[in-house]
Amino acid sequence: MKFQTTQPAFRLRQGTQPLLISMPHVGTHVPPALQARFTAQARQVPDTDWHLERLYDFADALGASVLVATHSRYVIDLNRPPDNQNLYPGQDTTALCPIDTFDKTPIYAANDLPDDDEVSARRDAIWHPYHRQLQAELDRLTAAHGTIVLWEAHSIRSVLPRFFQGKLPDLNFGTANGASCDPGLAQAVLAIGKAATGYSAVLNGRYTGGYITRQYGRPAQGIHAVQLEMTQCSYMQEALPFDYVPERSMGIQPHLRQMISASLAFAKGRA
Repeated sequence: MKFQTTQPAFRLRQGTQPLLISMPHVGTHVPPALQARFTAQARQVPDTDWHLERLYDFADALGASVLVATHSRYVIDLNRPPDNQNLYPGQDTTALCPIDTFDKTPIYAANDLPDDDEVSARRDAIWHPYHRQLQAELDRLTAAHGTIVLWEAHSIRSVLPRFFQGKLPDLNFGTANGASCDPGLAQAVLAIGKAATGYSAVLNGRYTGGYITRQYGRPAQGIHAVQLEMTQCSYMQEALPFDYVPERSMGIQPHLRQMISASLAFAKGRA
């Protein structure tokens, strides 16, 4: 079965500063023909990185470029390798075209799973356009500024037994174990996270950065990539209806803005 969609793969707001914020898991769109094959739970797309555009609503004023996915990660996961290789060998994870949710419940009713041709069609329609645009924007910003930062914005439920024990730290910075950015940048954003009263922070803990961080972070070429995986309880409801909670977000947002500002200062200091 082939795949078709009428929606573009991404939205891009181009900025003027040496920073690109990528949001590969915020999309919620599922084409109707595909949605009809989903279970009732999967149609709620519960594993979305909800509300990150709103949480990062200061990014435009700081001059950052923002690249936003439109389709649900249940359609195709933009932060997985195109060959579906496991990013965390020996640990459970979801696939390029997932067949189960984070709670390990089926996405597809009647076991109506995508075949290789359908996966390839989704990759051509969504994965490749997003990554071509990501690379093009990195190239544009690098040509203009010399040194830039790629900030991978993510969020996740704070308790997910499938992937980790207990409660996840609130701010999980990943730099591919030091390979995707200068250690000075990593320590600068980590220090902001650790100084944030009421929140916990860790560098290269359970999440060391997904495909985008590892693939595009090239410090020697002037591209420094950092992934931030934030607990959703820091700014929203973690269960249906997954509402944004302004009084929570107001607590974390100033620290987040400080991290982005520090990233910009790092890039400008290297220009």
